[in-house]
Amino acid sequence: MMRALWTSASGMMTQQFNMDVLSNNLANVNTTGFKKSRAEFQDLLYEHLRRPGTIDSMGQQLPLGVEVGHGAMPSATQKIFSQGEIQITNNPLDILVNGEGFFQIAMPDGSLNYTRAGNFKMDGNGRVATNDGHPLEPALTIPAEATGLVIRENGQVEITLPQGQANQVVGQIMLAKFMNNAGLESQGNNLFSATDASGEVMVGQPGADGIGKVGQGMLENSNVQVVEEMVNLIVTQRAYEANSKAIKASDDMLSEANNLRS
Repeated sequence: MMRALWTSASGMMTQQFNMDVLSNNLANVNTTGFKKSRAEFQDLLYEHLRRPGTIDSMGQQLPLGVEVGHGAMPSATQKIFSQGEIQITNNPLDILVNGEGFFQIAMPDGSLNYTRAGNFKMDGNGRVATNDGHPLEPALTIPAEATGLVIRENGQVEITLPQGQANQVVGQIMLAKFMNNAGLESQGNNLFSATDASGEVMVGQPGADGIGKVGQGMLENSNVQVVEEMVNLIVTQRAYEANSKAIKASDDMLSEANNLRS
């Protein structure tokens, strides 16, 4: 059987995988805080018919070898954590991270997850939480008597009170930072979890120690660029088509060999 059949089949499977990644990017073009992914590939093992530097029958060293590869395979999907476009909403519970850092989210099992999506809501107890009801960590509760909410760039949260009372500080937003953001594991629902590859979590006040500042009444949109993804889709489609044509050409060659007459 010709190697080209299996090699081209591996090429079609890698391009299908790339299409899956690109499709997920496009599906989340309007997802708050979404970070696009990039599929990465590597070539498979090579069969060495003759190694470079081989000595031939005349005692001469051959400068080149003879080798043939066996296709490609996915090696990684990398999250690209570039800053998304800023959307002004004027909603007091819409919070932007401008720069490095993630909001910390407390999960029901006691663990922490992390997100760039700052479209928070207030539950029935006044706690600031995600759309799924998971509270912000450290916990932030807005008293019922508050008539206004102010969130400073450094994460300090103040409320305004009725009858001309002075502003009252009710909490502090802290952000988490990682050595390797791409090592975080996607959990869905705009959440990431830490792994050994992401490195140890570093928690700090916004604006300090290389951590980004926060902005109130603003959201970070997805960093997916539709035009870029569409171009990548076209390239992927053409690569898939080229591999399918290689399979057809290999099949035609085998057919010719089978139809030989003595």
